[in-house]
Amino acid sequence: MSDENSKQPITFLSKTETDCPVCGLKFRKEEMMTGGGRLNAGDLTEELRRLYIPSKKYGEINPLIYYITTCPDCLFSASASDFSEVKAPQIAELKANTEDRISSLESIFDSVDFKAKRTLIEGIASYYLAVMALDSFTKDMSPTVKGGIYCLRSAWLCNDLHAKFPSENYDYMAELFYKKATFYYVKALDYEQDGSEGIGGAKNLGPDLDKNYCYDGVLYVGAYLQYKYASIEDEAKHKEALANAKRIVAKIFGMGKASKNKPAAILDNAKDLYDKIKNELKDPSDE
Repeated sequence: MSDENSKQPITFLSKTETDCPVCGLKFRKEEMMTGGGRLNAGDLTEELRRLYIPSKKYGEINPLIYYITTCPDCLFSASASDFSEVKAPQIAELKANTEDRISSLESIFDSVDFKAKRTLIEGIASYYLAVMALDSFTKDMSPTVKGGIYCLRSAWLCNDLHAKFPSENYDYMAELFYKKATFYYVKALDYEQDGSEGIGGAKNLGPDLDKNYCYDGVLYVGAYLQYKYASIEDEAKHKEALANAKRIVAKIFGMGKASKNKPAAILDNAKDLYDKIKNELKDPSDE
């Protein structure tokens, strides 16, 4: 949430200006303050999202909405590191697509203001715009897995909005982002396996901001998303997706001694997911 909904400030404008590599605008990015008990960690969900408990002093805080840097003029959006790393060929393409970004955003959101303090709406919009920009990124920047992470976070934020405004269809938007995240995660794992695009260009594979679950996290989330959202309208294709998810999740805890060093959150969730998939597939050979 933004500062207006909290008793004490939770963000500030950076002293250093950010230069947009696409349009040249200089702007000051809104940053989240750290420390002081602002974030009270709560539960970890099945999707490896960290929930936070609102405090009386600071109110409700959602760190996800500040992750993406967005130029308030041309709307080029990317993580802080990617924002400054795009090269000339990508910059030319991103500049040519400026009007597409603006019109696409206007077609989805009634009111978005990146010159004001961020709310959940700006958070979702920033990830949406970042996914659009990934089309111009080179393979060494791992755009596919980033697309999965950004769409997954967008789905989370849409669900947060749905909880506040249950009649505004944000749950439908969340479902669309979940399906898009599923597409990206499956592709990222396929590309990683055949060597056409690695995931090393993503410095933090999250999927949330509190902990980097690395490749195991990508495996788990990819399997989980297939279990929940892949081809659910087509039974045959859904069964195929489940079988693929089962193979993926088995890799996490099926590596003998190596699995002992994996985080408990990954191992426990992976085993639970494997059992759920096995039960849904109802494969006699698993009995």
